[in-house]
Amino acid sequence: MSNTSHQSFGENAVAVVGISCRLPGGAHGPGQFWELLAEGRDAVREVPADRWNADAFFSEDPSAPGRAVARRGGFLDRVDGFDARFFGISPREATAMDPQQRLVLELAWEALENAGTVPDRLRGSRAGVFVGAMADDYATLVRQAGVEAVGTFTSTGLARSVIANRVSYLLGLTGPSLTVDSGQSSALVAVHQACQALARGDVEWALAGGVNLILAPESQVTVSKFGGMSPQGRAYVFDERAEGYVRGEGGGLVVLKRLSDAVADGDDVVCVIAGGAVTNDGGGAGLTVPSAAGQEEVLRLAYADAGVSPTAVGYVELHGTGTRAGDPVEARALGAVLGRAEGRGEPLRVGSAKTNVGHLEGAAGIVGLIKAALAVRHRLIPASLHFRSPAAGIDLQELNLRVQTQTEPWPQHDDAAPVAGVSSFGMGGTNCHLVLTAGPERPPAETALEDPAVGGGVVPWTLSAKTPAALREQAARLAEFVRGAGSDPVDVGWSLAVTRSVFEHRAVVLGEGREQLLAGLDALAAGKSGADVVRGRATGAGGLAVMFSGQGSQRAGMGRELYAAFPVFAQAFDAACAHLDGELGRSLKALVFAEEGSAEAALLEETQFTQAALFAVESALFALVSSWGVRPDAVIGHSVGEVAAAYAAGVFSLADACRLVAVRGRLMQAARAGGAMIAVAAPAADVAPVVASFGGRLALAAVNGPSAVVVSGDADAAGELAERFRQEGVRVKRLAVSHAFHSPHMDTAVARFEEAVAGIVFREPRLAVISNVTGAPAGEGELTDPGYWAGHIRAAVRFHDGVQALHARGITAYLELGPDPVLTALVKNTLDTHTDTDTGTTGSVTAVAVLHKDKDETRTALRALAAVSTTATPADWTPSWAPAGVSPCPPTPSSTSGTGSTPPAARLRLRPRPTPPPTPPPTPASTPKPRTTRRRTVTTGPSGCTV
Repeated sequence: MSNTSHQSFGENAVAVVGISCRLPGGAHGPGQFWELLAEGRDAVREVPADRWNADAFFSEDPSAPGRAVARRGGFLDRVDGFDARFFGISPREATAMDPQQRLVLELAWEALENAGTVPDRLRGSRAGVFVGAMADDYATLVRQAGVEAVGTFTSTGLARSVIANRVSYLLGLTGPSLTVDSGQSSALVAVHQACQALARGDVEWALAGGVNLILAPESQVTVSKFGGMSPQGRAYVFDERAEGYVRGEGGGLVVLKRLSDAVADGDDVVCVIAGGAVTNDGGGAGLTVPSAAGQEEVLRLAYADAGVSPTAVGYVELHGTGTRAGDPVEARALGAVLGRAEGRGEPLRVGSAKTNVGHLEGAAGIVGLIKAALAVRHRLIPASLHFRSPAAGIDLQELNLRVQTQTEPWPQHDDAAPVAGVSSFGMGGTNCHLVLTAGPERPPAETALEDPAVGGGVVPWTLSAKTPAALREQAARLAEFVRGAGSDPVDVGWSLAVTRSVFEHRAVVLGEGREQLLAGLDALAAGKSGADVVRGRATGAGGLAVMFSGQGSQRAGMGRELYAAFPVFAQAFDAACAHLDGELGRSLKALVFAEEGSAEAALLEETQFTQAALFAVESALFALVSSWGVRPDAVIGHSVGEVAAAYAAGVFSLADACRLVAVRGRLMQAARAGGAMIAVAAPAADVAPVVASFGGRLALAAVNGPSAVVVSGDADAAGELAERFRQEGVRVKRLAVSHAFHSPHMDTAVARFEEAVAGIVFREPRLAVISNVTGAPAGEGELTDPGYWAGHIRAAVRFHDGVQALHARGITAYLELGPDPVLTALVKNTLDTHTDTDTGTTGSVTAVAVLHKDKDETRTALRALAAVSTTATPADWTPSWAPAGVSPCPPTPSSTSGTGSTPPAARLRLRPRPTPPPTPPPTPASTPKPRTTRRRTVTTGPSGCTV
């Protein structure tokens, strides 16, 4: 790559930071267009059968009325497809819209994504939209449908000005918004207008380009009668066989910024527009006859504006229509200003993309600009097709020009940066020329981690769309792209996470390596979910609760893998241990990460260590999920888990929370031993009277579900109660505990607790905390009273009531932070959920745990995050990735062709239906009464509608 660090740029230099295009030959993005160019493919073909009957409008005789001499052109596949719902447009309005408006909306979204910009975050930007367009074929089709087809949206649907205005409205942009029509130079003039607006400071950034669609045979006939079309359907640019141009369709947009802003923002600069000029021939031999003097003037002005010597230009993308009148004029102007410039050695290379995709008329300039930009970027000059020998009037040797007939590296001159010119001329004499050069080299990327992948190798690919069908299509298109391009999984994952808007239907595919991720995409494309394919629907109507597990969920090694994989977790865990180690008199980290079965692991079962260990792990888990953008609407814990919940809500500082946990564990460890705890699978209403019959020797310790109660107290009384329920056919289980927690056995701990925590500062919670004591949201002053936390040790844990309170508040997603999915199971039992096979979610709620015993912790944590992000709040996957140096994400589809680069949705085939041919007039003897036919909109099903 050439060194451009020494290159100077003018203060008005403009950076191209994003590109979109939809061009013939399957070029549905800049990558595919570059492949077409580099491979030298000709995308010209017969008129598609769904446009018009080519035989009915074709004749070899140029004088034949109503007939065109050519039946070939550069056509797109599906110009009548449009995702109206994605853009918030009703089918009725979309039907009335010129497909050029529809295509530009798609191209705008794609260009911004290509630039690494999330489109739906731009509202209020002082940004401009400049679109070149000269055709209005759709108006012809509407007129053919009859005056009765004119409706509410016809005016805006057919107005050429609205092509640009639609984009500004969609994105909420407040800068200039205009459609430029200067004939065939429209698109390049639009780009120049955008550059001028940037230079003046009128806009912060801009979208600019052009669009052209060939929808009606009448326009084909019109161009043919003008005399500019090639009967052979082939563009012989600068060639002796030149006989006219080949029409083409499609469009493209570029995202433009002042170069200084692009560098400051860390944008990937494709190329720099160093300057340019727009002029008019100012008269000549005829209105549509080009002027060599006029073209020379625009070239001289453009290079003066850019501050670039004509000898520095290595390549010019021609207007190059392949006409006998236009090509010689363009060649003479180029030779005069650039080819024979003093100091130039080898010939100036020239070529035209019209030989690949046809002449896009009002959008031709943007095609040439994109080709030149990509050539500068890749340091390669693609071949201009179909050249054999120069046309009469073009002396290439004398003009010092060379038609580029094969793809070659950019000519090097003293390691100078490549410079290219782009020309576009309108038939009325409006000429435009822009000067392009390479942008400044980007500094080497700095990575946040030695291993840039999340979770030490597990990579998430996030996708979203507005419908399930669109989500499946997006997965299929992404898989196809990755297989073809060989993209790096980390680059793809990063770009999907940071440059895409998030829509209602979401999915996350997890995998270690390319093949696992592609398998997940294939499953998603088939509508399947799985362990590593998480799907969901987030309507925005529900909320998220984070739950913290209690004693009994602990296990040796909990969090060890997360500690190694995520610095955020490790730092938070170490911070908690730093406070707790002094309270415990030993290393808590050594106990938590001890090998199962070891002496240290056995200590983890002692209450004073258990509760401290759970708090350290859970506070670190909360720090981890917070770094991923998880923002709960409420928190709830179970027993000691409520201390972690209160800490997460801001009731304590970390130091005070650690002290309270240590005191609590110590006092409960020192309480009277010898008790028992019994789990009873029966409603609390059935168990409570039996508990009361033991005269205070037993207590309800927890109400965990509709038929899940824990009884605690004296061992003999607990055994008697268990036997009584067992005989009635009720399942009972004695829990492996050292003490009868939440029973009268804890009275001594309660009595000493308030004194032991003196000095702790309590604050009102920043978010809702559901109390274990009441089963309701904690009220003002409740959690700031030390007496509450003392009584918490003795009172029953009303977790079942708490879940019902959360459900009543509209909570639909529950994320458990703890060593195992204990509370998750209780939530599912309480809310009696079911599985929705379409979305992959469970009933009306999602309940997931971050950790599972005997399962890979990093993968399980990411699955839980995926479940929450697909059904509730969008996750921020960026903290654990490398923040720079990745390539733009491969495009995700939504387009008229079916393979574009935006989030897809169910498409509507929208096109006006012409009125039937007129019925022959009846004979005078039987003239019937005239009848008025009213046209109506007919919905043909989910695939489309017609008018």
